[in-house]
Amino acid sequence: MDDDLSDDLNDDLVGDRDDDGQTASAASLSAAVLAEEAARHAEGQADQVLFPDDLLPGVKSEGISLRKGLAMGGGAATFVVLMVLNSLDELQTAAISVLAPDIRDTFGVSDGTITFIASASGAFVVLGAIPMGWAADRMRRIPIIGWSSIVFAAMVALSGMAVNAFTFFWARFGVGIAKANTIPVHSSTIADTYPIGIRGRIGALDKGVGRLFAVLSPILVGGIAALANGPGEIDGWRWAYYLLGIPVAVAALAAFFLREPQRGRWEKEDVLKESFTEDDPLPVSMDAAFSRLMQIRTMKTVVVGFSALGFGLFTAPVLENLWLEDKFGLESFERGAWATTAGLFTVLALIYVGPKFDRLWRENPTRTLQLVGALIGLSAIFKPIQWAMPTVPLFIALSIPTQVMLSTAFAMVGPLIQAIVPYRLRGTGTALITLYIFFIGGTGGGLISFMFADGWGPRVTTLVLTVPSSIIGGWIMFRGARHVRHDLSLNVQELLDEQAEQRRASDPSQVPVLQVNNVDFSYGPVQVLFDVGFEVRRGETLALLGTNGAGKSTILRVISGLGMPRRGVVRLNGRTVTYTSPQLRSRLGIQQLPGGNGVFPDMTVRQNLVMGGYIHRGDREDVERRIVEVLDLFPDLADRQGQRAGSMSGGQQQMLALARVLLHDPEILLIDELSLGLAPTVVQDLLALVERLQERGQTIILVEQSLNVALSVADRAIFLEKGQIRFEGPARELLERDDLARAVFLGREGG
Repeated sequence: MDDDLSDDLNDDLVGDRDDDGQTASAASLSAAVLAEEAARHAEGQADQVLFPDDLLPGVKSEGISLRKGLAMGGGAATFVVLMVLNSLDELQTAAISVLAPDIRDTFGVSDGTITFIASASGAFVVLGAIPMGWAADRMRRIPIIGWSSIVFAAMVALSGMAVNAFTFFWARFGVGIAKANTIPVHSSTIADTYPIGIRGRIGALDKGVGRLFAVLSPILVGGIAALANGPGEIDGWRWAYYLLGIPVAVAALAAFFLREPQRGRWEKEDVLKESFTEDDPLPVSMDAAFSRLMQIRTMKTVVVGFSALGFGLFTAPVLENLWLEDKFGLESFERGAWATTAGLFTVLALIYVGPKFDRLWRENPTRTLQLVGALIGLSAIFKPIQWAMPTVPLFIALSIPTQVMLSTAFAMVGPLIQAIVPYRLRGTGTALITLYIFFIGGTGGGLISFMFADGWGPRVTTLVLTVPSSIIGGWIMFRGARHVRHDLSLNVQELLDEQAEQRRASDPSQVPVLQVNNVDFSYGPVQVLFDVGFEVRRGETLALLGTNGAGKSTILRVISGLGMPRRGVVRLNGRTVTYTSPQLRSRLGIQQLPGGNGVFPDMTVRQNLVMGGYIHRGDREDVERRIVEVLDLFPDLADRQGQRAGSMSGGQQQMLALARVLLHDPEILLIDELSLGLAPTVVQDLLALVERLQERGQTIILVEQSLNVALSVADRAIFLEKGQIRFEGPARELLERDDLARAVFLGREGG
């Protein structure tokens, strides 16, 4: 509630007490609260950024055939090789589900132990997915796919060589790490290789063929185990792992010959009608990427929804196979045959879902996530019925609807995320989902199974894990579908900004040293910056003015990388730094002088300067040169090098803090509250130093509450109120705006 509203409310309350007493006071209070709520609601609606549907990637576009789409992407080679690698992964995944009873008997462990190993092996993907996603956004993806697949083939073969449950566990650990590339790296490569209009069919074909391998694998691995088992033997399962590693190695070698795709090509061509690449793009910071991704509302919805779903997703197949053996006495080949029969229906469903997704996306992208949520939620209905069935045919028949719903939902989520996540963050975005699904859902479900499967039995454990998680996960995603258009629009805005910058880059003289475009920023649920944008030219001094809480210091945090905006971009000399780390921005020349204490008080002046130059410690002569240069600017500090910093005056400490920043030859100097708490004479000395820096051509952004201080050094000024820019122009013109000038002096608009 702002100051004006508080004053008005207070006046109303006083007046009402004089007239009608408490009844009128309560009425005024209610009216004020309702008005404030209405304002907050309107502000939240304004926060929605929406472009027309025909500007959203792939929406309202003409449909294209699969054959044409593959040709546009340079042919089917990339799709086929990645599909084969993914399908072979399905083979070995199915192997541990089908062969779990045999492996359990070989090692002499309990149901809970083998269920935990099987589930945790999926969770191990997390440990590989995060670095794989990081690499996919920074490096060439084709070599990553090739080398990871070779390691994967080796670890699958080693699984068959395990001598006990402990070594089998570690072999599965290696499989999980290596197979992680099939999620973030494959999806990023596919999205950049083929046009938006066929991504649904590509994803469905990939999942469909993978599922076909998966449904055939029970017969395959069960048959291998049965043939390899001699009379009274149970170790035939090992041969399934020995043989599966061979085709994976062959496909891995083929992957090295694929072509590296251009990042973001199809979004640019669809939205901008042209494609271009950024020269020497800066590396994406994992922290910055995760922070930005978790501010994408659709992304957060999918992450939370699939985390809930993951509790039952990984344990259910293992528990079902244990039930088929313990309850119905089925051997490995029989379990495989029944699973294959049920899985064929899923393959048929996936043939239908690909074209359906592409058509839905063109017509209304919101409905795609609604459909995913509905399928997941409805799948919970059939689980209790399935586990109540008294015969194998009925048990398998009732598993089919659940398998079909979950498989088709998964097939649609991949293309959806590829469109929602900014193209620079696709690998990290997929890795983030993997982290939550496998680590929270997979490991959590595995631990619950380990603790309770032996006591509860497979049936109760499955129902406890799958039914609530499916309902909760489906509902979260269905509700979150309302954010899809907004998140797509943010990507469109980013593409338009990038296009404008690319065109301006043809004339280097037109490129400002710093650009801040369309920035929204929030602290948790509270938004503090709204569509902030400005430019700073080389050698210019820009003053950021405004009342307390206007967002001035927050803008500096966004520029320096200490805060990740919900939307918008930051560019340094035309290069996008939005997703880079604060450390890299510092090396590139963005340096900030923080408000308040910026020194180590227990160290001497000399020690403070040496610490300030720590990142240059590899060259001691260079550090010494930098210290000498800043001491020339601050002769008072030169005479106090042995003095403890905390014993100096506030102005001297501020000089020392500024000297430490200048050690790094900043491209842009960010100063937060230069005059805060200092005497006027000290401020004048500091302003004299700022003027000397200006004479040297230093670019400066200065946050100030003192209008006099700002006007004495600034070329231009920006006035902020409640996170929005109210004025931008020559600093002297601000004096002509009486309402804004009074706000700076008095701390609130109009006095």
